Amino acid sequence: MAFIDKYLITGYSGFVSKHFLDYLEKNLINAEVLGLDTNEPTFRQEDYKVIKCAFKKVDLLDKKQVEDVIKEFKPNYILHLASYRSVAYSWKNPVESFTNNTNIFLNLIEAVRVNNCICRVLSIGSSEEYGNVSPENIPLKESQVVKPLSPYAVARVSQEMLSKVYADSYNMDIVMTRSFNHIGIGQKDIFVIPSFAKQLIQLKKSGTDKKELITGDTSIVRDFIDVKSVVEAYYLLFKKGKKGEIYNICSGTGTSLNEVIKMMTSILDLDINHTIDPQLVRPNDNKVIIGSNDKIANDTGWKNSISLEQSLKDIIAHLSEN
Repeated sequence: MAFIDKYLITGYSGFVSKHFLDYLEKNLINAEVLGLDTNEPTFRQEDYKVIKCAFKKVDLLDKKQVEDVIKEFKPNYILHLASYRSVAYSWKNPVESFTNNTNIFLNLIEAVRVNNCICRVLSIGSSEEYGNVSPENIPLKESQVVKPLSPYAVARVSQEMLSKVYADSYNMDIVMTRSFNHIGIGQKDIFVIPSFAKQLIQLKKSGTDKKELITGDTSIVRDFIDVKSVVEAYYLLFKKGKKGEIYNICSGTGTSLNEVIKMMTSILDLDINHTIDPQLVRPNDNKVIIGSNDKIANDTGWKNSISLEQSLKDIIAHLSEN
């Protein structure tokens, strides 16, 4: 019988996990998956025929629960997706956001260490770690000094530093990412792209003459990448990434939120008035975030193949149907 890779996925019921499972299934990868989350998954695990999926309700803040899972399942790969991901949420709940995001990761890697589990851990970080940078440092490379500007970003830098400590001190097989703004079907509307899409679809359906979109600062520039490309990058890092290294997961192209709104209204054939609400503008937001993906391309052969316009069309079509 062929060797089956065993994947442990934290944050299993979230947006990215479902797309990672879809990637394994679509590419006929013989895998056994155990998902951990505090929420039940809303997708149907039984629909997967190639991969074998199971779910366990586990609070990653409970050290014993985490150790028991590692001891029993003995994963080959751990995809650590669990976190409070919203920057806005971290401003409103800084203590909860920081302690949760840092401590759940520490519990996980400690459980791997004390149980002598031989596995590769993918520690998912964020482009928010970079903070505001000078134009000459764009596109951002992994060697750039990080200057986090939100409680969320500080927690991600802390997670990355813990990863380095455990990789260097205990020779643990940890690979780190700085994942840029990923978008796609199934993302919650607390995030900017599905929020805009949902509002614009409602305006399209409203039938009223006065169509007004109210937003925060839309001059900011972000490097948007489709979640399907992101999960392919994660899989390739499991197989070909270098231990102890950090990798940007990005498209390499920057787009302002103003441009995104124009693309969406064009797809929907919609005319709107656009108003900025000062109450929705975040304190000290990063103005421009564009990354370089040269390192992951060189080490794994990964390349982004999905355009932003295609991603937006997919999101709008999905939300229009549901």
